[in-house]
Amino acid sequence: MVGSGAIGARSANIGSAGQWGNLTCDRGTPEMLPTRCVICGSFHATQDHWRLMAEAEMPQNPAELIDDLLKMQLYQAPAIETADAISQAELRTALFISMASNGSPKRERLVRDLIKLAGGLDQAFNAAFGPKAGEFFTDAKRTSQVTRRKFLQNVAVGAALMTLTNCASTPEAPEVSDAGFDAATPLDVEKKNLKVAFLPITCATPIIMSKPLGIYEKHGLNVELMKYASWSVVRDAAIAGELDAYHMLAPMPIAMSLGLGSTPFSVKLASIENNNGQGIAVAKKHLGAVKGPADFKGMTIGIPYDYSNHNLLLRYYLATGGLDPDTDVKLLVLPPPDAIAKMSTGQIDAFILPDNFTQRVVKDDIGFIHLLTKDLWAGHPCCAFVAAQNWIDENPNTFRALNKAIIDGATYANNPANRKKIAAAIAPREYLNQPLDVLEAVMTGKFEDGQGNSLDIPDRIYFDPYPWKSFASWISTQLVRWDYMPTEQANYDELGEQIFLTDLARELAEELGVEAPAEVSRNEAMKFGDFDPSNAADYLKEQMDKFGA
Repeated sequence: MVGSGAIGARSANIGSAGQWGNLTCDRGTPEMLPTRCVICGSFHATQDHWRLMAEAEMPQNPAELIDDLLKMQLYQAPAIETADAISQAELRTALFISMASNGSPKRERLVRDLIKLAGGLDQAFNAAFGPKAGEFFTDAKRTSQVTRRKFLQNVAVGAALMTLTNCASTPEAPEVSDAGFDAATPLDVEKKNLKVAFLPITCATPIIMSKPLGIYEKHGLNVELMKYASWSVVRDAAIAGELDAYHMLAPMPIAMSLGLGSTPFSVKLASIENNNGQGIAVAKKHLGAVKGPADFKGMTIGIPYDYSNHNLLLRYYLATGGLDPDTDVKLLVLPPPDAIAKMSTGQIDAFILPDNFTQRVVKDDIGFIHLLTKDLWAGHPCCAFVAAQNWIDENPNTFRALNKAIIDGATYANNPANRKKIAAAIAPREYLNQPLDVLEAVMTGKFEDGQGNSLDIPDRIYFDPYPWKSFASWISTQLVRWDYMPTEQANYDELGEQIFLTDLARELAEELGVEAPAEVSRNEAMKFGDFDPSNAADYLKEQMDKFGA
């Protein structure tokens, strides 16, 4: 539809053969410039203004309409430059969506989801008006997610509508700007003042740092960070509607949505907060005696929550040593801030928690780091940014802006060059309340392990916000394995589809200019057997046959 940048040098001439009645567009020389209309200020002959705008003489095909508008130079220069990169199919779809939605965001989201579900605009027409239309619309409503116009489509539609409106009613041609689509330009949010929960752990880094570093403000939001001591309290506050969004453990959205351990409450995992960043710390009295999983027999071990990757990874590890986590050790759920005191007073022998606590036992000389969880599952998720489905439905733009801010923050945090600055930002009492050297040891990966070793592990923690659906699949296998989830609820493929907003995370990352994977799932590298999400049930059986339930 749109040629190269040479379009900007073309001129229109009213009078030779063309598409709109006797009005035509010639590809003349630069000297053959059109006349500015005294009615609307655009470039065409004034006497042809009303004939130009006559509906009967306009092309009925959206692509042809855009083509003529370009040739007649009714687009402003910035719109023409952007339009050079847009295909006919994109423009046709965008214009149809604008017409069909009739200004309603909810209608627009549904139209988009219909088109996406069908595989394209033409397929959507066939599905909507064919013999299986009822089934198609039912599926669309079930799978619908909050979406927003893509950048290029929005520019094209906005430019076209502005041009037509200008020629119909306004005395001067408005400038078409792409400022409203800049990744750093805030959306028009439904709710600006927000309350977001967090626990004082390094896993919450993107949520926390985005406040002092101004990332929320950049995205048009005023966020009040609400500090909590335990996950069960965050869960209850979420269900009670006391919060707008939450920092949660990656398995929690699955558990809450299915009603595992609480009333069913639909929430969505929007983006990942951190990868790796956890460890197993052991009290100093056991130094030299703990070499592997079998050595934990008879110990009391702290975990932050039943529905946590900490619990699932610990069980996975202990089982490889021949231990039954439910009988051979005592697992104690405790708020992470209590872990140091309980280890120092001998109430627990070990814990698996975020690394600001595993490193703290080394600094306080009360314990040592046995292993990092990255050694069990490289790149595993720990915590996530989560919001309730009903809140997302009521505040789609706010949710999008907030999730975008989190992804922006995580991307910034993922750059090792920024880690010391971030450590200083999250160290104060109102956030983590941790010594700066402890946080720098976690963030940089340069640390002492309490066993006489100085280590340099750059990926001890990192921050990739992309929520791989394979994360959900592995978590689900372990919830079944350890009797947290009934087998009949273990739809390994569907849970990730329903709860992890992977496609939206990719879309927001691309708006920020950040590359994101095209795939939604991947094989996960595990210490005791890699996980293929396409064979989740077989993987679970193999693990149980080899290591026990």
